[in-house]
Amino acid sequence: MPANTTNDAARDEGAAAPAEAVAPLLRGIAVLRRLTEADGTLSLSALEKSTGLARSTVDRITATLARMGYVRLDGRDVMLAPRLMELGNAYLASLRLPALLDARADALADELDESVSLAVGDRDGIRFIHQATRRRAMSLSFRIGDLLPAERTAPGPLFAAEWTESDWHHWRERRAADPQDRSFPAVPPREHPTPDEDFEHRAARAAADGWALDDQLIEPGLVAVSVPVRDPRTGRVACVASVVSHTSRHTAQDLRRTLLPRLRTAVAAMEDDLRTAPPPEPGAAPAGLATWTGASKQELGREFVESLARGLTVLTAFGEGRSALPLTEVAKATGLARATARRALITYEHAGLVTPTPDRAFSLTPRVLSLGFPPLSRLSLPQMAQPHLAALADRVHESASLAVLSDSGEEVQYTARAATSRVMSAHITVGTRLPAHATSLGHVLLADLPDPPLPEVRAQGYALVDEELEAGLRTIAVPVRDRSGRVVAAVNVAMHAARRSARDCVEEILPELKATADRIEADLRVAGRFRQVPLT
Repeated sequence: MPANTTNDAARDEGAAAPAEAVAPLLRGIAVLRRLTEADGTLSLSALEKSTGLARSTVDRITATLARMGYVRLDGRDVMLAPRLMELGNAYLASLRLPALLDARADALADELDESVSLAVGDRDGIRFIHQATRRRAMSLSFRIGDLLPAERTAPGPLFAAEWTESDWHHWRERRAADPQDRSFPAVPPREHPTPDEDFEHRAARAAADGWALDDQLIEPGLVAVSVPVRDPRTGRVACVASVVSHTSRHTAQDLRRTLLPRLRTAVAAMEDDLRTAPPPEPGAAPAGLATWTGASKQELGREFVESLARGLTVLTAFGEGRSALPLTEVAKATGLARATARRALITYEHAGLVTPTPDRAFSLTPRVLSLGFPPLSRLSLPQMAQPHLAALADRVHESASLAVLSDSGEEVQYTARAATSRVMSAHITVGTRLPAHATSLGHVLLADLPDPPLPEVRAQGYALVDEELEAGLRTIAVPVRDRSGRVVAAVNVAMHAARRSARDCVEEILPELKATADRIEADLRVAGRFRQVPLT
């Protein structure tokens, strides 16, 4: 279960790095953090300015991250890519709490019709590890991985009740250096700083009461009530569950009076789940990473920073059943030399991303979520698919689309699209609905239903439709599946029948279409591991 990081160096990015730290890895971490703070996108020149690195260094780092699939380069812009979430997933999997408790949080949100979150302590702040939000005109914008100052939240006092004197000292130092909380991009700047004694009193009261309130501390109108979920082995706070609302629905005192009892009941069930959960079964460790980085270096030469790529692979050694690993196990899981793995761990300890355990092992800290997870955790399937559709349209010189089946099952709804620059092409806008029975997209989606009306399409894995919707229009589509194997969407290519025969579509377009669906599914598997990805 998680514990607050107490490494002093981890609290201060400006602290001098140990002599054995990997400088390119520290630079790569800095680039990923600046991109995260900028909501996922920055120009190369803005990265140069915000990191203080030379432009040539920024170019090499971003080229390496692009090779790993962690960022996408679009002209002069650098954008975080869904695959980067595998780093945060490694932390969440090793933590186990989201997998064990998210169903309880979701059920409580449904019962109360209010947002429910789970958070862990991260130094003198809190980070969200699960969000069950309600879609309303006034809704929460916090994301999984967002860092909030402890004193402006309901979970904060509950974590602070277990702080050491050293933790309090660092909290006071941070408050003095940043009185307006400008180092916390997820919250608005503080207009009227409160005395330190106010939070110290709230922490003491939370320790006595076993719950805490946030009465519009983050911004006017936002209220929350929190209860700690305790580790049955140690009795310490494992995470904190919160019900979050708006004053138009509940006052803070109303939350305490009407919703706190139900929150406490849900937390008791969560603690029982932790108590009775079977030991984790170690998942498969990543394989062949060292070989892959070596091959990439050979192919790209100086543009590929191998020490950065190898360092980042160390984080993926952790996961379910691998929450704490000794150096030898990290080296074995990644295929890296022991000395290489050791230097990466030293670097991460300095950056606050890993912490040593009493038994000479290492574990990930919540700060791993600062590497791109918050902006990426809000991506929808159409947003993930769009760059892949654009690349497909460029390769085949035809329009490409993504669609889902309507609730009625009678129509397809277009949710993403990439058009081609031909004089004559299919012009369909996002949001358009068409009869499912007359489109290749619809055929693919209908084929996945129980007792499908199109078993042939299901068997062959694609649908080719000739001029059923409109004379001269030929389309071919394949399914997009989620982590469970369920078809959740379909992608197609549309063209005039005069440009390609049906046979040409199967021989030339279908392989490209399947490759695109594979790339979208790969992103969906990573992004959907610890959250529900919106399909529209």
